[in-house]
Amino acid sequence: MGAYRYKGRNPRGEAVTGIVEAASSEAVANQLFNLGITPIDIHAIAGAVESVWRRRLGAQRIELTEIILFCRQMHTLTKSGVPILQAMRGLRDSTSNKALAAVIGQLSEALDAGLDLATALKRHPRVFSTLFVSLVQIGEASGTLDESFLQLAGYLEREQETRDRIHAASRYPLFVVIAIVAAVFIINIFVIPAFSRIYASFHAPLPWATRLLIAVSHFTVTYWYDMAALMVLVVAGVRAYLRTPEGRYRWHRLRLRLPVVGPIFYGALLGRFARALAITARTGVPLVQGLTVISRAVDNEYVAARVLQMRDGIERGETLTRTAQVAGLFPALVLQMIAVGEESGTVDTLMNDVAEYYEREVDYDLKNLSAAIEPLLIVAIGGLVLILALGVFLPMWDLARAAMHPGG
Repeated sequence: MGAYRYKGRNPRGEAVTGIVEAASSEAVANQLFNLGITPIDIHAIAGAVESVWRRRLGAQRIELTEIILFCRQMHTLTKSGVPILQAMRGLRDSTSNKALAAVIGQLSEALDAGLDLATALKRHPRVFSTLFVSLVQIGEASGTLDESFLQLAGYLEREQETRDRIHAASRYPLFVVIAIVAAVFIINIFVIPAFSRIYASFHAPLPWATRLLIAVSHFTVTYWYDMAALMVLVVAGVRAYLRTPEGRYRWHRLRLRLPVVGPIFYGALLGRFARALAITARTGVPLVQGLTVISRAVDNEYVAARVLQMRDGIERGETLTRTAQVAGLFPALVLQMIAVGEESGTVDTLMNDVAEYYEREVDYDLKNLSAAIEPLLIVAIGGLVLILALGVFLPMWDLARAAMHPGG
């Protein structure tokens, strides 16, 4: 990736300039054409690669809470009648996060060059999602930009709450698993070898559990470098596979079928789908366009494929209820609500109710996640302690029994 400076003309014929990051000048031209800008001159900036990486490494991360605050501030400013360009410049100067301030500054430059806000937001897909851009575009077209920002703030706040609850619920089980792995590693490297030397001096047959522990410990001590390298390669390979479309699709489908946590992911996705459908229906987005936006907003390739399947059915003239049934993704409750909403013209209201229902369900399941996982952790720890006790202490008990009954 490199940085390129361009000059061009916007749809109004006005001259615009800027800097974009892309793999080649042809990629820059394609980006500009997609934004409605006719490029006149494109050239690479000397030393741009180093400056780009330096800027990325030193940049602050833009958190979701800061995007929520940005939406709240934009709602307040636009509702008060402040011109959008003036509002952007004020937020740029008052934002403490330098990365977000830079993004807002680039938005201001794009607006000053004659682009609309939705087009400017499309330039930053890592910061602003497709749903975000679509709702802003609808708000601009309908003159309700302040309401769009208010709806986005509410939607993102619920997303943040769900993420925080998931992280909080998974913290304890993750800590226990890490502690178990660390304990097994320490025992294999340091504890078992010490006992094996003692047992070897007895020149006596050892129980199967002890022989198993000694063999595993010997293998770990001898090949731990290779095991570590293999683990790194496996992790790198899995991550590379998950970056492919097929890998993401398979992992996202598997994640919904995992024991204990799979239903939580499934409920969260249903809530996200229902919330996004309610917002797009309320703002008047055409159903085909809305389903396209929702497929990118659910953040799950498996569910996205089912949503796009629904969109294709709508394009063929089928009803939303029928396409939802064929998708095989939704439970009876959601299908009934979609059918009633489609008949009565209240899809947005009923989908909002469905979203609230699943958000409450996810909240309840997350609160009970630790209680559901604890039995599994107890069984794992109990099994580990049992194997260690049999392997380490059985020979000692045999020796003590032989010493107490030398004639036995």
